[in-house]
Amino acid sequence: MKVSVRDLVEFELRSGDLVWAANGHSRTLEGMKAHQFIQKRYGQEYQPEVRLSYLYEQDGMNIEIHGRADGIIQEDTGFCIDEIKSTTRDLDLLDEMFSEIHWAQAKCYAFIYAAQTDLKAIDVQLTYYNLDNGETRILRHTYTFEELKEFFISLVGSYLRWAENIQTWKENRDESIHNLVFPYRSYRAGQRELIIATYKTIEQGKKLFVQAPTGIGKTIATLFPGLKALFSGLISQIFYLTAKTITRTVAEKALIELQNQGLRIKRLTLTAKDKICFQPEDPCDPEKCIYAKGYYDRVRLGIADIFEHDIWTRSEIEEYARKYSICPFEFSLDLSPWADIVICDYNYVFDPRVYLRHLFLEGGDYLFLIDEAHNLVDRAREMFSAELMKKPFLELKKEVKGSYPQLAKRMQKVNLQMGKLKKERMEDFQKNSPDVLYPSLHQFIQEAERFLKEEKDAPWKDKLLDLYFQVQGFIRASEYYDERYVTLYKESKENFNVKLYCLDPSRLLAEAFKRGRAAILFSATLSPIEYFMKILGAEESAYKLKLKSPFDEKKLCLMMHTGISTRYTQRETSYDPLAEVISTVVNSRKGNYLIFFPSYDYLLRVYDRFDSQNQGVRTLVQTPGMSEAEREAFLAQFQKDPDESLVGFALMGGIFGEGIDLKGSRLSGAIIVGVGLPQLCLEREMIRSYFQSTLNQGFEFAYMYPGLNKVFQAVGRVIRTEEDRGIVMLIDERFGHLSYIRLFPPEWKNILSISKLPEIQEVIQSFWR
Repeated sequence: MKVSVRDLVEFELRSGDLVWAANGHSRTLEGMKAHQFIQKRYGQEYQPEVRLSYLYEQDGMNIEIHGRADGIIQEDTGFCIDEIKSTTRDLDLLDEMFSEIHWAQAKCYAFIYAAQTDLKAIDVQLTYYNLDNGETRILRHTYTFEELKEFFISLVGSYLRWAENIQTWKENRDESIHNLVFPYRSYRAGQRELIIATYKTIEQGKKLFVQAPTGIGKTIATLFPGLKALFSGLISQIFYLTAKTITRTVAEKALIELQNQGLRIKRLTLTAKDKICFQPEDPCDPEKCIYAKGYYDRVRLGIADIFEHDIWTRSEIEEYARKYSICPFEFSLDLSPWADIVICDYNYVFDPRVYLRHLFLEGGDYLFLIDEAHNLVDRAREMFSAELMKKPFLELKKEVKGSYPQLAKRMQKVNLQMGKLKKERMEDFQKNSPDVLYPSLHQFIQEAERFLKEEKDAPWKDKLLDLYFQVQGFIRASEYYDERYVTLYKESKENFNVKLYCLDPSRLLAEAFKRGRAAILFSATLSPIEYFMKILGAEESAYKLKLKSPFDEKKLCLMMHTGISTRYTQRETSYDPLAEVISTVVNSRKGNYLIFFPSYDYLLRVYDRFDSQNQGVRTLVQTPGMSEAEREAFLAQFQKDPDESLVGFALMGGIFGEGIDLKGSRLSGAIIVGVGLPQLCLEREMIRSYFQSTLNQGFEFAYMYPGLNKVFQAVGRVIRTEEDRGIVMLIDERFGHLSYIRLFPPEWKNILSISKLPEIQEVIQSFWR
């Protein structure tokens, strides 16, 4: 087993409250610079960033304790281990008892180094650097080798009891994986090919991009070889990453099947903080939240207890969090190093604001399985972008002014700088970062942190926290800013927004992928695959795999109507013809249908006409902002073998446009209105301009490919299993253009081009006969 010095020390010695640390990303970077400043201040006698490791053996158990000492100083009188810590505290208030954990880390490094170099004594030094004023304070102590040995063995000996538990578990887990066989009697077409490709990609530590149609069994075909790689020691953990709750459920179901076959694995599902918090109305303050008070005094008991069970989903985490009165969200994060498989949102690996730093900061042998990978494009742009609004600074300044004038002064300065940008900008965008804004933002951060560290209470504290995090995200995005970014300005009557917008997330994603060993990105609609490989950060050595649909092509009646234009400028003339086509399809055979539109306004216009012409047909309409219960109620209306037809009107690319399973007669067909182009906006136009100048494919990258992806997803709702049959009608004159036809999947080769209503009715009825 391996454990870092930091993890060892924190696991054994951390205690007290769960306290939110007002040290954001900017302060982390300042801390790194402080390390470099102090290390350079010494001469040749200072050896910085020294990697150390020690193999501890006891009762047949081997643990490798490893880490990196900030510095080793060689002096005339001997050697000294230097541990550098940045802080905003008053250095005069620090003494040798300030941090047990800091001393423990340094003493571990001192023991390892002394053991390797046969030293009888060694100095240990803590160098504290104040981030606000650049002052330093050094605390130093001399230890004999025997003193360090006694401390180290006591620390590791205590950890050994937990390590033995982990080791016993891993032996049981590996035996179950070794005996695990594929859960089905035979492979679906392409499934075995995907399993082999996944394992080989893991072996070689690369990326694999997979376009595999619905029904091929992508989830089990990536999890199964991932588990075998876990047994082989190629990887240490599997992260199954999703964009939506429903795809998380698919992964959980696949693992349940394997667990029913004898698989033993610890699996963790991470739930967003706002959903799992026991006291969402209260701040994360130990004085106000009983689950934060004394959190570290109890969390190890909770971890040891829940470890007796294999499944750690939201309900289990909430149960044990209540049992030990600990924060359920932080509890789930603290469980993540001990899980074999973590099922979570993309954010926990890629988002610079929330990714699991305690796991990924130095990388590791992780496998990333990225489901519905087509969603990662826009999600990545969102993760790496940031926006600030002028209004919150102005409003909060008024509230703060009387009680904390220095903080109000910092907000006023930001407000003035944004006002200056508002007046001086020439256009709604610029290709340069708004550098004039950053000094005032840094000053605001420092003053906000000073207030928050003093743990003062105020009626506006929550607003300050929200603004603080927004500014932190903005500063972080500014550090990534290069030719792949653009600055957008948006002015309204009461507000002014500045947005750092990431046009091309490929470089930042490529860097994030380095946090693991290998990645498998898969989707039914990863087409054209070269586009996704380019924009999702694939290196030249990455692999791609296109698999054919396992379903009988004859079970899908695929038609396109190219006689109607749904272009924005011609929509008014399309309402009545569309209603007639929908009526013809629906009335050709009783069943359940979904009609997908590119916008809500367009949907309502056509729905009104269809509804007035078809009084006897049941209809459902997707509404904006539907809750989870409303979504479930919508889908529950699609029953098997209905007595009367049901027609659901939904948005293309929306909550019903992908990730839903209406198997068998629960869905008889779908009609897709338009080619799915994203709405024209400044962001899209900037993407188009960027990729036109860099790849000469501006329209394709900004509009065409994302639009077709929505179309493919909507079509994929109809055939979900080998037994399913159904019809699909594509409506738009552009579907007849060669530029679109050449992007159609191979299984669409029998698509019928029909524009006359009687022929549509005849084809549908003939298909069902």
